[in-house]
Parts: sequence; structure tokens; C-alpha cells
Amino acid sequence: MKPKNKRFESVQAILVAILAALILRQFVIAAYKIPTGSMEDTLLIGDFLLVNKFYYGAQTPYWIGIPFTRIGFEVPSLRLPKITDPKQNDIVVFRYPRDPYLEYIKRCVAVGGQTVEIVNKQLYVDGKPFPNPPKLKFADPRIFPRSNHYFSTFRPGLGSRDNFGPVTVEDGKYFMMGDNRDNSSDSRVWGFVPPKYIVGKPLIIYFSWNPGYRLLYKVRWKRLATVIR
Repeated sequence: MKPKNKRFESVQAILVAILAALILRQFVIAAYKIPTGSMEDTLLIGDFLLVNKFYYGAQTPYWIGIPFTRIGFEVPSLRLPKITDPKQNDIVVFRYPRDPYLEYIKRCVAVGGQTVEIVNKQLYVDGKPFPNPPKLKFADPRIFPRSNHYFSTFRPGLGSRDNFGPVTVEDGKYFMMGDNRDNSSDSRVWGFVPPKYIVGKPLIIYFSWNPGYRLLYKVRWKRLATVIR
């Protein structure tokens, strides 16, 4: 076989591998890194996750452009068949409603038709206390009164971070909150998540890197292969 043909076959194999990786990432499973502390202590800064994208129905690309830039344009997107819709207590990856180029990860606390209220930091859904996740975190001992309202997304006077609502989730949409309740930009701030922005369900922490430690202690070995709940 001629060297030229060998080079062509090598390039062809590389291109096929790249295409297969892109298809897997778009429709099956993708890797994500946690950049902020809004889901502490369930998920930590530096956790690397595998996310199932077909569980809630994978989507065809909604944007075509130059990778790692915002140079491009939106295209009509289709959602493939799904196993289920996001449910209460699911941790969900979704596109940020105020900037769909960004992807967030939060816990779904309520779905369309349910009523959300927070009283002195306690979350209620349809009048019942929402079960606290095992690693729920309150970093600020202060409790802001209802009069200390600063959210502009909902109607005036709906409340503050710690005393909020009640508000009924619009049909088909989702109310998302971080497990680090005092330090989370979530649906209290920017509203409901529409179904077209749902990306996938995180499955497992495959690697965890602590940026604040010395090199020998940066890997959080105990978090590797942790199932996300």
C-alpha cells in the first residue's frame, strides 16, 4: 500500500473518531465540570461529572458556529424521544434561561402546577415541607424578612431569599434551586426553566480536583465514582 493511502486512512480514522465523539456528546453522554459552589455540599467546585443526555430526551444542535466562541447562529432544534421528564428532587443540567449559551446544574424542587413557598429558609411545595437533600447547606445564619425583597423576575413584594412566595410554577416548566441555598442564583432570581432548555441528568462523579490544595492533595479520591443524588 502506498504511503499516501496510509496517510489518507489515518486522517479518515481520526475524522470518524471525532465525528463519533461529537455524536455521543450531543445525544448520549457528556462530561461537565462544576465551576461554582451553588450545589455544595452535594457537588463541589472541581467535580467532573458524566451527564446522561437521552434520559430527558436529547436535542439536535440549536446553534451552529465556531467552537468556544459565540460566533454563529441559532437553528431549529428537535428533541428526541425521552425516558421521562424531570421530577421533583432530580438534579438537572439545563441551559440558563437568561443566557442559553451557559449551562447550569441545580435541583428540581417543583414542576408545572406546583406551588413554591419559602418560610424562614424552609422550602414548602404545595404546602408540604420539601425533603432536605442529605448535603443541603445554609452558609448564612441570617434570615432575611419578606420585606427585604430584591427579586425582579416575579411580581413586586414576592419576598426575599429566605421568605419567598407563594408562586405557582407555570405549566410545563420547572423551579430549580441550588443545594447551597444561601449562595445560589436559581429560580428565585431568574424564574422558571422551560422544557426546551433541559439538557440532561448527571450520573456520576468520575473525577474531582480541589483547586485550593497542594498538588499531592488536589485529587478528592473519596469522591471518585460517586453516584449523584
